Amino acid sequence: MEGIMSSYHRQGQSLPDKKIGVVIIGGLGFSRFENFKPLSVNTPFGIVNVHMGNIAGQNIAVIPRHGGEQKHVPPHRINYRANIWAVYELGATRIISVNSVGTMKSYTPGSLVLLTDFLDFTKNRVSTFFDNKTVHVDVSEPYCPQINKYLSNSIINRSIDFFEGVYACTEGPRFETKSEIDMLSRFADFVGMTGVPEVVLAKELDMCYASIGLVTNYACGLSSKRLTVDEVIDVVDNAQDLLYDVISDTIYTLTEERNCSCMYATYNARI
Repeated sequence: MEGIMSSYHRQGQSLPDKKIGVVIIGGLGFSRFENFKPLSVNTPFGIVNVHMGNIAGQNIAVIPRHGGEQKHVPPHRINYRANIWAVYELGATRIISVNSVGTMKSYTPGSLVLLTDFLDFTKNRVSTFFDNKTVHVDVSEPYCPQINKYLSNSIINRSIDFFEGVYACTEGPRFETKSEIDMLSRFADFVGMTGVPEVVLAKELDMCYASIGLVTNYACGLSSKRLTVDEVIDVVDNAQDLLYDVISDTIYTLTEERNCSCMYATYNARI
């Protein structure tokens, strides 16, 4: 990761002395930070609003993915580089992302999913920190297997079914067409609008990144009903407590030592 430091530097700001082990990046599916302490983190890409707090006895931070000057920043306008760099500024090396996803299979809305791989169908997003040099970051295992293991253990211990699969990220903000879903479903299981480039940027900083997804709707063409935002919000509201509990368990049991290969994602990647 040292190569990127020649282009961007920590901002020399006053940040908490306590070590932050995990940063949660939450969308609609995670907004449980009402009692946390707000903090503005300066990055080379803009200011990020962070909420500092404690979960399961651990110091953590929450970054509202859609936060900003607007009430809800649309997926194609999210400042992904600023959000991930803020994690670096906080000194954290692990990210648990919460994503709302549509199912392209027969999974019931409200189901939990752990992502194992992704397809990138975004169009206009800045997807790298390396604008002035060639760095072929390794994404053969984009989602941290160590964090995924602890997430799955937490879900299993609660006797809840969950699913694993491939995530297709589209540009948004519109929903996908029937033909797009028909094509994407041949290669992926879930579809969403916010998982990429977030995961790639985390890999470029050699961070551990895992995503727990909440199935909020059937993708276009899989249901006779018209897709609406209301059904997404209803499912999210009903799952808030469950998501919080699963993530809390994971943070509590996750060992401090990183025994995955995420920290080597940029090793021998530079030309």
